[in-house]
Amino acid sequence: MRVLICGAGRVGQGIARQLAAEKHSIVIVDNDPELIDKVSTELDVRGVVGHAAHPDVLRSASIEECEMIIAVTYHDEVNMVICQIAHTLFNVPTKVARVRARAYLEKSAGDLFTRGGLPIDMVISPEIAVGDAVLQRIRTPGALTTASFAKGAIKLFGFDVGPDSPVLDTALDQFSELFPDLEARVVGIGRGKTLFAPRSNDRLLENDRAYLTVQDAHAARIKRILNKDHNEAKHIVIVGGGNIGVYLASKIEDELGARIRLVESDPARAEHAVMQLKRSIVINGDGLSSEILEEAGVGSADFVIALTNDDKTNLLICNLAKRAGAKRTLALVNSIELAGLSRDLRVDVVLDPRALTVSRILQRLRRGRILNLLSLENGAAETVEGVVLESSPLIGQSIDYDDLAEGVTAAAIIRGKEIYLPAPTLRVKSGDHVIVFYEKHMTRKVEQFFRVSPEFF
Repeated sequence: MRVLICGAGRVGQGIARQLAAEKHSIVIVDNDPELIDKVSTELDVRGVVGHAAHPDVLRSASIEECEMIIAVTYHDEVNMVICQIAHTLFNVPTKVARVRARAYLEKSAGDLFTRGGLPIDMVISPEIAVGDAVLQRIRTPGALTTASFAKGAIKLFGFDVGPDSPVLDTALDQFSELFPDLEARVVGIGRGKTLFAPRSNDRLLENDRAYLTVQDAHAARIKRILNKDHNEAKHIVIVGGGNIGVYLASKIEDELGARIRLVESDPARAEHAVMQLKRSIVINGDGLSSEILEEAGVGSADFVIALTNDDKTNLLICNLAKRAGAKRTLALVNSIELAGLSRDLRVDVVLDPRALTVSRILQRLRRGRILNLLSLENGAAETVEGVVLESSPLIGQSIDYDDLAEGVTAAAIIRGKEIYLPAPTLRVKSGDHVIVFYEKHMTRKVEQFFRVSPEFF
């Protein structure tokens, strides 16, 4: 597929890197020649210097040949105009826009992004996506990853397997015997630098990263089993009072009722945070200052979350907090290279905002009836929920651990209001929703599971 990306900042670069790795044809536009030179050199994509909202610039970027345009400049209004021009002048089939301002996204904005309004097929808001992802980590403090499928009926969790874990050295086909009343299934295993779809006789080893799916009704139990050392977070420190920090603090106020201290170095931003928040205490100061961190109470904090605009600062803040006694830390990190230092710096969780955005865009790019998609560990694997149509090779098949090709593991079948874990006697039917974990090289194979036949049109 040919994709035009407007904006070569962090988000644009992250999207370009992922899509280029999948062999899509990428053109990226930005009015900063240094950024374009950097991206086109590092990623071997075509770069065009110019204002992305100008029709002549878009034309020079071969927009007429593009099937998708992704507008991720720093300005919401520019992104909206780009999509309007792509629709009106060039008839681009799929238009994606980054929108940061919450005023555009709230219910009061009505039908702004519909056929009768702005012609934008997908609105992405990395700030809200990151805030919601952090909120899920707070709800499940020991988890590496959390996500929802089947409209919330299925949860996916990622956990470290420690020396005292009850699932240590357990073969996957014995998991149900170990927890007979627990509707859960291990679908992926991270071991060292690899992430793979397991078979029935694979065992979970110490220091593995176990990805498992569980019915929502049993989610609390699995969290208690695998989260023995992590209690509910009641004292939270957030460092960084930008859009993400304020959004997260407001959500915590509304949903969790935890005690919040928010640290922001910029006086204007700190004042804005005070105006937006109800019960949080806002501290104007440097998050790298030991005195400021002590004032925020990081030593007794259940969770310290670093959300500044600088990756290195976030990692250092978490390290300082951990040294002071914080129980758990999370750092927002865009750089894959810096994320690799997290364990050495005692950072518990690293969150890449670009990965959240890329997952939504990949969902649009995947062929077939894909309803939901989660990219894991820098794209090493994905989990999708798709609709099985009459043309699917899954029809009439069992999809237990050893029934599918190596590199693919089925997680669950949703049939109407019923949820089933894969079993030897369970066969896939047309209309089922199937959740599948797969290694990246199996992408095309999995797309065939949910392929759309010509009759569908």
